Amino acid sequence: MSSSSSSSHLAFAHPEERAAATASADPRDRISLRDYMVDVEIGAFQTERGLTQRLMFNIVVEVQPQAAPLDDDVDKIMSYDRITEAISDELAAGRVNLLETLAEHVAERILAAPQAMRAFVRIEKLDRGPFKLGVDIVRTRAAVPVQAQTDDGAVLHPVVAFFDNAMIADAALVARVAGLEARGAPLVLCVGMPEVAPAQVGIDVVQKRIDLLAIEQNAWVLAARNRDWLVVDSRTEIDWAIRQGKTIVWAPPKLVLDAVDSPLDRASDGAALALWLAEELAAQALVMPEGQKLSAGSRVPVETFAEQAG
Repeated sequence: MSSSSSSSHLAFAHPEERAAATASADPRDRISLRDYMVDVEIGAFQTERGLTQRLMFNIVVEVQPQAAPLDDDVDKIMSYDRITEAISDELAAGRVNLLETLAEHVAERILAAPQAMRAFVRIEKLDRGPFKLGVDIVRTRAAVPVQAQTDDGAVLHPVVAFFDNAMIADAALVARVAGLEARGAPLVLCVGMPEVAPAQVGIDVVQKRIDLLAIEQNAWVLAARNRDWLVVDSRTEIDWAIRQGKTIVWAPPKLVLDAVDSPLDRASDGAALALWLAEELAAQALVMPEGQKLSAGSRVPVETFAEQAG
């Protein structure tokens, strides 16, 4: 199947197939709800007011695999009821005009569950004609943003930026970072593997730690370009530095190894780690080099670096 026909097929495929197609090399577990139908008053047109119409929900949720034995205990898993309750609770919260709004809010309710990592939500109207009208969204869990230590309790959404090795070595690096700092948001700088590959040991769990340490070394190389940039590794230190308005260089080993939803399977992929951190920090944007590939479905907007003036 060609790439274009494959993309068309996935566009209309069930969310289970879309989830499988975009899974990482170490995919999460998935639970699903198929063909769940409810009668709802929804719609932006006047003709849709005062009447109910059938909506069909198909939802797939990627969940963090359970590390400890399940022991056949329902309290150790994410219940299917969490999905149906997200639908019923959102419908009970008030009338909405758009399927897009309903899908977004249902995904948010599902992703509030600690086990839920990514949600595929498809909602279709069945009564608008001899066809189905629908919307599909993919949303990834994003953590609560850093809370400012001010009387108004403002939240801080940083900008996360990923630098490849060519950009780290570029004479324009400091000016490029200054441009990002001028946006006025807290700034977190991320890097990938260094040019020289680390030792290869043939033991996967050990290799992942070596790769993370290699990225940390590259973070220190970046930080050496400006003494004002602060290398940090723990969430506590990141939150403190963001509140202080520091420009941060992220050293990933500690946070990745300690996380419940650890991206350890992507330990050598600096761009994927940067995306994960952006989601954890509820960043306002992730800035990437032109052409850098990322998995789909992030709730964090992805931008590319602006061209530098010659």
